[in-house]
Amino acid sequence: MTTWKELKNDLSIDKENQNAIELEKDLIRTMVAIREEKGLTQSQLAEMCNVKQPVIARMEASVHSPQIDSLLKILTPLGYTLQIVPMSKK
Repeated sequence: MTTWKELKNDLSIDKENQNAIELEKDLIRTMVAIREEKGLTQSQLAEMCNVKQPVIARMEASVHSPQIDSLLKILTPLGYTLQIVPMSKK
């Protein structure tokens, strides 16, 4: 059986795409944390955003890359927005 680490290495994902994947994962983790901090279930958030609960579940499970309009549709009722800021040097 192949491990995720082995599979990931076999995919040969370049640094730019790896950074994009990490950014997306961080964004989704933050959205989940905000929802949980506000004590909302996926169903409650879906109702606030006028979407179906499976939309929230798929986004949180990273089933697909969320589009900006979808992110805004979910973040706005939570009191958040997206912002472009300079990346910090590591």
